[in-house]
Amino acid sequence: MPLVLESTLSCPYCGHQRTESMPTDACQWFYECRSCGQLLRPLPGHCCVFCSYGNVPCPPIQQGRDCCATSKNGRP
Repeated sequence: MPLVLESTLSCPYCGHQRTESMPTDACQWFYECRSCGQLLRPLPGHCCVFCSYGNVPCPPIQQGRDCCATSKNGRP
């Protein structure tokens, strides 16, 4: 199955949605909502903002691998 390299992030504060390209070689730990300006961070147990707030998980997770930033406790 081909990798999906875009994910639509949904802000939990204001509901704004925006489709963003996902990096394939790094985790994105922060994302600033373009509508309300809230700084989003991964939820506990998630490796990046795409896995927490996106409709598609990051490329490493799609491939069934550990994400680049996941530590033993699941947090970056």
